Amino acid sequence: MRYIIIGAGAVGGAVGGRLAQAGHEVVLVARGGHLAALRENGLRLRVPDGDLVLRPATAAGPADLGPLRADDVLVLAVKTQDATAALDTWGPAPVEGGGSAAERLPLLCAQNGVESRRQALRRFRHVYGVCVWLPATFAEPGVVSAPGAPLTGILSLGRRPHGIDATARAIAADFERARFEMPLVADVARWEYAKLLGNLVNALEALCGPLGGDDDVLELFGRVRDEGRAALDAAGIAYASEEEQAAARGRKVDPVPLDGRVREGGSSWQSLSRATGTIEADYLNGEIALLGRLHAVPTPLNELLQHLANRFAREHRPPGSLPVAELLRLADEAVAATTGTR
Repeated sequence: MRYIIIGAGAVGGAVGGRLAQAGHEVVLVARGGHLAALRENGLRLRVPDGDLVLRPATAAGPADLGPLRADDVLVLAVKTQDATAALDTWGPAPVEGGGSAAERLPLLCAQNGVESRRQALRRFRHVYGVCVWLPATFAEPGVVSAPGAPLTGILSLGRRPHGIDATARAIAADFERARFEMPLVADVARWEYAKLLGNLVNALEALCGPLGGDDDVLELFGRVRDEGRAALDAAGIAYASEEEQAAARGRKVDPVPLDGRVREGGSSWQSLSRATGTIEADYLNGEIALLGRLHAVPTPLNELLQHLANRFAREHRPPGSLPVAELLRLADEAVAATTGTR
């Protein structure tokens, strides 16, 4: 199988690089300066066992490849806010022997949140969810850092909406030869929703910086996550427990400082750091806000984080620039306003 990595940034670059290192045929799809750097110098993948320089094929879009192959696997690794455009671009791509990518090829959704899976199922017949546990950073054009050890990541895989099939088994075998663990789970959505609860911290981290040992911030995150659990419970949505997740991960993907530097922040932090103008909060905290409105569960803290993260992205404000005291004040006001209207 050939793996077409749609969005060769942090997660996509780490996945595509490790697959290429293991001898699998890979195409890295990128744009702008990142694509130019990949074409000129290859992908530099910084990992605990040393820097790797890999030269898989590259593309700006399906037109660069001609008709896709019947054995292609599409790996959607763009941020969720960019998923619709990517799906609309790749879905109609022709496949050798007839039909389109949306009709014939497997699509793996490897993003935070759950919304991209719903978007994909509107367009593609063969959709697989991937619950991503993979610390990675887009360092600069052409360079991706993946500090996890001894494994690069754990990527739980299952067919959406439910099930495991021969295609999933073949994909998992390839990934497990490439420094990943890929558990096959028929109920992959249950793991994706559990990851969503953990990702509710992303906006908080992007706004105020790493949580560290600040008791006030940790307590606030606990309340944010409690809102998430209440919304999922009201919607009747199952999710893996924290104990199950900890047992599955163990010490398999511990971040290792590279060149003496620790990873500064997650995906939302990186969006603000790169001043992309967009952020994933609508599909993390915003998912909880949506479920809260649908099922009459108050979610003022998630709504606040969604609003602030989007504002910081639009205004190109740097990560970690909101004082903790200010966020706590705004959080108290948001909760008070909700309590006063109910």
